[in-house]
Amino acid sequence: MRTTRDRIRHALLFEVLGLALIVPLGTVLFGLHASEMGVIGLGSALAATAWNYVYNLGFDRAMQRRLGHTRKSVPLRMAHAVLFEAGLLTILLPPIAWYLGISLGEAFVMDLAIAAFYVAYAFVFNLAYDRAFPLPAWRTEEAPRAGAGVAS
Repeated sequence: MRTTRDRIRHALLFEVLGLALIVPLGTVLFGLHASEMGVIGLGSALAATAWNYVYNLGFDRAMQRRLGHTRKSVPLRMAHAVLFEAGLLTILLPPIAWYLGISLGEAFVMDLAIAAFYVAYAFVFNLAYDRAFPLPAWRTEEAPRAGAGVAS
């Protein structure tokens, strides 16, 4: 499993890079002022950072208990990203509606668009992060060889 230090690095890198992308994209997509999108982005990033730590720790503990490891396959990584965003959507919906003075329905549509971006972003970011910062156990596992198990 990942260390607390590694989890903090993961969360901070994820949120900083995400903010650098979502604020300008959100300003154009939603027609908001950069300051409004910045507040939404920063507030969402702070909530997401806390949620990221809690969610990933819980997810990895569950994997460790059920599977004996924390290495995520592509389908599991996809489920991981979707479940993360569903939880975050639930957390962020009321504050976004309140801040912008819009209905929960309007906030839901906006939050869904942001969540869709972050699902794709989380998938790509986490694949890249796992490759850039593999766990020591992953480095010692032998990669399957081409043709392994095929008779010559």
